[in-house]
This record gives sequence, structure tokens and C-alpha cells, in this order.
Amino acid sequence: MIKAVIFDVDGTLVDSVDLHAKAWQEAFLEFGKTIDFKTVREQIGKGGDQLLPTFLTKAEIEEYGEQLTEFRGEHFKKNYIDQIKAFAKVRDLFKIIKASGKKIAIGTSAKKDELSHYLKVAKIDDLVDVKTSADDVEKSKPFPDIFAVALDKLNLPPENVVVIGDSPYDAEAASKIDLLAIGFLCGGNSADVLRGAGATTIYDGPEDLFNNFTQSALAAPH
Repeated sequence: MIKAVIFDVDGTLVDSVDLHAKAWQEAFLEFGKTIDFKTVREQIGKGGDQLLPTFLTKAEIEEYGEQLTEFRGEHFKKNYIDQIKAFAKVRDLFKIIKASGKKIAIGTSAKKDELSHYLKVAKIDDLVDVKTSADDVEKSKPFPDIFAVALDKLNLPPENVVVIGDSPYDAEAASKIDLLAIGFLCGGNSADVLRGAGATTIYDGPEDLFNNFTQSALAAPH
């Protein structure tokens, strides 16, 4: 009996994964680290706190990790954020979820200011009941903290809430606190990767779930 949905944003509601990967790749290069695009892209979905240790030693993180993260953020906002577009039917999907009597929460590893921009791009700010970002927690995905805060704000038990995301880190984080996870393919991860991380059902993206809403777990009586 689903009463609320927690959505990831990057790669789930907005087409931003490639742009994030470029910004990170270029930020690493700025600090003398050459990392191929595919390798960086596979880490998108984590926050910077979890992404950096994949590529830097503890000593490097202590030396310039904060500077690199700040550079990435400014570089992304200056060169890439305005290119981001919402996937098709995001607002329609949110409207049908709300019409079915369910609450909608956002649980993203993005920073608060980036999230605010994405909600405007997708035209869904007025349909969101709860917003949780990387600024609300110490550890981002695949740790479950972001979803745990969203769950607390929703004031619902895990069995009444489903998470929807495009990355294995979403499904992994959800499963750690007993939340059902649905996977979207629009972020570029395969169905096998998402299922392997714990996603129980897979859709192409917001439009696919919207078109098949009446047959989905979300259509059950609230």
C-alpha cells in the first residue's frame, strides 16, 4: 500500500548525467587527474563525499578535495546547468501520482541550489511535498541517509513508500532502509545493474511509468 514516492532527480527526472560527468572529469583534470569519461559517469548518482574517494587517496582528499569539489560546483553551474532539460512527461507523472492521493518527496545527492533549479526546469516545484538534498545529510548515496531524512519528513513507515531512481546507488540506498525501489533506464544504467542493486521493477523513464501507471505499484489504493 504505497502512500508516497521518493524521487531521485539527476538522470531520473532531468537529463543531466553526462553533464555532471563532464564537469567532474574536467574538475579532476584541473587538479592533475586524468580520468576517462565512462569511469566518471559510472559514479554519478553519488554525492561528492562518496565520489571523491573512488578517484583520490585520503591524503589527496585532505590536500585539495574541498577545492576540487568547489571548483566542480562552480564549473558545472557556469558551463552546464543551463543545458539541462527535463525528461518527457515528468509533470504529467507527478500530477497523476498526486491525483491518486500520494505524497511526493525528492531525495537527491545534488546540492540544494542545484535541486531548486531542476525543479523549475521540470516544472514540478508546486507538486513536491518534501525536499531532501545532500545539504541535509553528512553522507550521500549509496548511504541511505538522504532517503531516511525524506522518510522522516513524510512521517510514514518504509512499507508505505517507494523510491524511484536511475542509478544503482538509489536502489542500494533504498534497500538499506527497507524501501521498495523502482529503476529508470533514462540515466544510462542497464536493467541488470539496477536489478542487481535492488530495483524490483524497471521502466524506461517518467514517460513509460506515466503511460503504464494504472498497471504499476503506484496505482494501488492509497
